Amino acid sequence: MRAAITAVGGYVPEKILTNADLEKMVDTNDEWIRTRTGIRQRHIMEDGKATSDICVEAINQILKKKNLSPNDIDLIIVATVTPDHVFPATANIVSHKIGATNAFSYDISAACSGFLYGLETGAKFVESGKYKKVIICGADKMSAIIDYQDRNTCVIFGDGGGAVLLEPTEENGIIDSILKSDGVGKEFLHQKAGGSLLPPSHETIDKRMHYVYQEGKTVFKFAVTNMAQVSRDLMDRNNLSGDDVDFLAAHQANLRIIDATAKRMELEKDKVLINIDRYGNTTAGTIPLLLSDFEDKFKKGDTIILAAFGGGFTWGAIYLKWAYNS
Repeated sequence: MRAAITAVGGYVPEKILTNADLEKMVDTNDEWIRTRTGIRQRHIMEDGKATSDICVEAINQILKKKNLSPNDIDLIIVATVTPDHVFPATANIVSHKIGATNAFSYDISAACSGFLYGLETGAKFVESGKYKKVIICGADKMSAIIDYQDRNTCVIFGDGGGAVLLEPTEENGIIDSILKSDGVGKEFLHQKAGGSLLPPSHETIDKRMHYVYQEGKTVFKFAVTNMAQVSRDLMDRNNLSGDDVDFLAAHQANLRIIDATAKRMELEKDKVLINIDRYGNTTAGTIPLLLSDFEDKFKKGDTIILAAFGGGFTWGAIYLKWAYNS
């Protein structure tokens, strides 16, 4: 018994923040952003809306596609670093908003690798034979923790995400995965205050410690090396060549990192899924957004590699066979 993705949904808010808009806010320019990241624009959530609202939009698409009642869902996992609240879990809020009264739910925090961690976890619940319909969401409202006075981070991130439905199958589905983490990355990509170590205070607010901090060069080097290597390792373990892989759905953090991963995997460019130009880095939301955007390209039996790298550091790759014709 395997777990297969049987439906996908994605959502980004309507408001768009372009590179030209950012030129008016910080010392940057469109050419610099595009050549170093591949990003042209990103979507920004309106005030009063939260990560749970992204998840609800994506899940409702799935319920409609599959003609399901919310009560059919057994489990909801939300991967995010921007939960609605410290507690309760955003997944609990999502369950309540959609009326999934039979589902238990919880969050996973693994930064940009969160969706992969959630997908692997959800797959094991399905493979156990006890749970038949499991929803995995990856979503972030990054604008809530981005300092729009910091040109090193504000050009990168956007808001959005998506969801997938996992169901049991005897063919195709999730075949293998490699997931990794290393706490050495804490110093280079983090949100300094707001947790139990440095609770909110006048000092932490005055020092702007509740925003994302990133040491870009160090993170870039780790990401290029590790996301590419884990993807190659997964292929080698399953005797896959570049010709055997139909699509790479990689975390959309930086176009150069994606290109390096594709090169290590020996993939042609037409096999590499890209939407970073439109959305930027939506953290845990990038891979489900990719699957939603490119769903129409996938055929039953296609070999797809999902790969990610995120703060922590966390990274990993998942090998799956697509389970349906879109």
